[in-house]
Amino acid sequence: NGRARMACTALVDRLRQPIVLEPLTSFPVIRDLVVDRTAIFETLKRVKAWLPVDGTHPLGPGPRYSDADRQLRYELSKCFTCGICLDVCPNYHRDGRFIGPQPLGQALYHLLHPTGQLNREERLEAIMGDDGITNCGNAQNCVKVCPKGIPLTRAIAELNRDTTLYRLKKWLGIIPDKLVGEGAE
Repeated sequence: NGRARMACTALVDRLRQPIVLEPLTSFPVIRDLVVDRTAIFETLKRVKAWLPVDGTHPLGPGPRYSDADRQLRYELSKCFTCGICLDVCPNYHRDGRFIGPQPLGQALYHLLHPTGQLNREERLEAIMGDDGITNCGNAQNCVKVCPKGIPLTRAIAELNRDTTLYRLKKWLGIIPDKLVGEGAE
C-alpha cells in the first residue's frame, strides 16, 4: 500500500483493504514482484565487503572483540540484502550518485574485523569515491524501514569519522595507524 517493506512480515489483517503489492522501485523488475538486485551486489564488490582469506593466516581461536564492537558487528551481520533501505533512500534515488546505506553498513561490518584491516585503505578509498559516503543526506529513512533494525545511520557516522581521519592523515602524509572502530584519542 505504497510503503516499502517485506511482504512476508506484513500482518495483512491489520492493513488497509484492498492490499496493493508492488515491486521495489529502485531496481529493474524481472517479473511480477521479482526485482533484479544485481546493483546491490555490484556495490558490495566495490566496497570490498568480504574478508580476504587466502590460507596464509593462522586460523586459531579467532580475534577478541570489545563488547561494543561485537554487538555492532552482530547487528550489522543481520543484513540479508533485501534492498528496502535503498528503496526509501532519497539520495540513492535522486541522481544515482550514492551507493546507499546497505553497502556502507557491510563495509563497516568487515572493517571491524581484524582480517578486514588487510584491505582497509582500498575499502575506505571506495567509500570516499564520487558516489560514496559524502552523498548521504542523513534522511534516516533506512533505519526506519530496515526489517532487521540495523543501525545504518550509526554505521554511516562511524565510517564518516573513519574516512575523514583517513583522508586527513593521507593529506598530511601520515600512514593511517588507527584501526577502524577504535575511538579517536
